[in-house]
Amino acid sequence: MKLSTINISKNGITRFPDDFYRLDLLSTVIASENYIEDLSGNVHKLSDLKVLDLSNNKLSDIPYELSNCSKLKEINFKGNKLKDKRLEKMVNGCQTKSILDYLRAGGRGKSKGSKQADGDKAEGGQNAEKTQTKKQRKKKNEEEEDEVDKLNLLAVKVLHMSDNPGAFTVKVANELKDVRPYLVCCVVRGMNFRSGNALKRFLAAQTKLHDNLCGKRTTATIATHDMQLLKGPLMYDARLPPILKIVPLGRKEMTAVELMRQLQLEAEDQRKQRKRQNVSGLHKYLQLLDGKELYPCLVDAEDHVISFPPITNSEKTKIRKTTKELFLEVTSSTSLQICKDVMDALIV
Repeated sequence: MKLSTINISKNGITRFPDDFYRLDLLSTVIASENYIEDLSGNVHKLSDLKVLDLSNNKLSDIPYELSNCSKLKEINFKGNKLKDKRLEKMVNGCQTKSILDYLRAGGRGKSKGSKQADGDKAEGGQNAEKTQTKKQRKKKNEEEEDEVDKLNLLAVKVLHMSDNPGAFTVKVANELKDVRPYLVCCVVRGMNFRSGNALKRFLAAQTKLHDNLCGKRTTATIATHDMQLLKGPLMYDARLPPILKIVPLGRKEMTAVELMRQLQLEAEDQRKQRKRQNVSGLHKYLQLLDGKELYPCLVDAEDHVISFPPITNSEKTKIRKTTKELFLEVTSSTSLQICKDVMDALIV
């Protein structure tokens, strides 16, 4: 059977049938939120497997044979109560490679052949070698624990809106489907921009994403806000240029028409001074709104425009060194997936 993708989430499944492990062309298996108690060592027969999601099941072990799936790039075992608590910490905070390396090195589910070899050494009376092996194993375990702890510090805990009854919401106007329809938002807490040039580095990373992954804002645009300065719920809206008012970064309040006219005049001055067609700053993005009857904007509960993509944010919600919580937005006229990709790159 030439089956490459299976999605059987939320189906009350307790085990995989034996024939499942014969589907050697499977590349993606999504089986989250079931009651699966066991993953057979035969999983290594799924030679094309790239994605395996068994989150929120009833697994107590992960077979070491999983590490023999050479094409495996993404695994998810979160929400399973594993016997190996170190491994449980890893699946909740580490990357796929670290988990597979741990299994390969002899974590939970170590091969019988390895255990037999250890037994033969013990029976041979090689006490010195056994002692040395124990020391090496202890040192390795300590190093692995340190690695897990470090990775846990870097882990990003994601709380989905459905899990959070007090969620900060964003409503989307129907008119945006023909203007700039795609939007992904995220709240990031526990930020510290006070030390050194942390804020400058964060803004530089945002600029780099705009130039590369965002295609110089042609495919997507990022906006960052100080969460403490926002009043929700927000509205992602489309407005006529003369009606849309904003306090752009570093400027006074003006309508979108006035801002665009001012930016166009500044762009012309730049061209004359530099004697070339290329311009810098916001002036590079003016053509992205050519021909649009409505302009996209993000508006707070007091009807203040806090974002005018792909042109500028508002001075009202500008992030500073004192900012501790961020509200991030990524918008696109191209696709929802590019918004997700940019957001992932921004927060990880």
